[in-house]
Amino acid sequence: MNRRNFLKTSTLAASLALPAWARAAAPQSSLPEFAPTAANGWRSFELTSRIEAPVSDAPTQVWVPLPSVNEADWSRVVGNSWQGNAKQVEIVTDPKYGASMLHAQWAAGTEAPVIEVLSRVVTRDRGLDLANPGRAPVLSTADRALYTHATKLLPTDGIVLDTALKITRGATTDVEKARAIYDWIVDNTFRNPKTRGCGLGDIRTMLETGDLSGKCADLNALYVGLARSLGIPARDVYGIRVADSRYGYKSLGKSGDVSKAQHCRAEVWLSQHGWVPIDPADVRKVALEEPPGQLPMFDPKVANARKTLFGAWEMNWLAYNFGHDLVLPGSEGPEAPYLMYPQGENDEGRFDSLDPASFRYTLTSKETTTS
Repeated sequence: MNRRNFLKTSTLAASLALPAWARAAAPQSSLPEFAPTAANGWRSFELTSRIEAPVSDAPTQVWVPLPSVNEADWSRVVGNSWQGNAKQVEIVTDPKYGASMLHAQWAAGTEAPVIEVLSRVVTRDRGLDLANPGRAPVLSTADRALYTHATKLLPTDGIVLDTALKITRGATTDVEKARAIYDWIVDNTFRNPKTRGCGLGDIRTMLETGDLSGKCADLNALYVGLARSLGIPARDVYGIRVADSRYGYKSLGKSGDVSKAQHCRAEVWLSQHGWVPIDPADVRKVALEEPPGQLPMFDPKVANARKTLFGAWEMNWLAYNFGHDLVLPGSEGPEAPYLMYPQGENDEGRFDSLDPASFRYTLTSKETTTS
């Protein structure tokens, strides 16, 4: 399909009826049922972030993202500790989003600058029953404003709003609108393995060019921006995979060396359910990467992921923060569009955070207990 023409002509109506992709005939899958649930219990993880900054004749500094999402039902931060030879180390928290980072600084000429951070978290799978509305708490005025506002890369007007209105034509409830956007993202985007890192999340450019490809920070950001344009609170959740999937999905887990396992997810606020976990980007990841690769959308692995990832997350993943356009304290460089990778700079400028080999950092995960 020509995506640009689709944006101009689509009159997709939202519906909670069983979609065509789910009715397509497909062979049975040997995978266990993909059904994350809080009944699986809490899991404890350690994430070690080791940064070896380049030697410089000028002062050097780095910023290491720390887990800072404390949600009683699914994510609890136990604590952080560190060791190294930095002359100054402090934990700084962004006042707008509550995103925490460890800021380490070295004097000019320091030999072998190094900092190693150990973060401990406990997580629990999420799985909501959207067929049975509950009594969600009221979203505060401040949070509603924060999670419906535009950012530099997430505009909520122009082509973003126009596209959201087309996608949700005929939908009346927030659930119908949220589901329509999710299905549209799954049907009209694709994962591009050539995208560096997790992508940038420049959604206006994606829509204006008709290039709806990218990775999680692109595809899930597109969801967030479309939802916000309609006044539906939504947010990106930046984090990293820390364990293999217990449901047999090779593409949806990583353990040990997780230096390149960063992953952004999304949440949408629905009035009768509260924050609902979603991840359309991972549906496209399954389609592209799950063995043997290039799976059709009706394949059971893809269909199961599509069904599950509107309302559930397997928490073999650690959440860092919800932040956008973050100021790195002490930096002379630009804001970070998000904080999901270690950042660093010296007088020559910002290091390439998407190249752990040249920046020289390693992230290692370890599961310590399962209950």
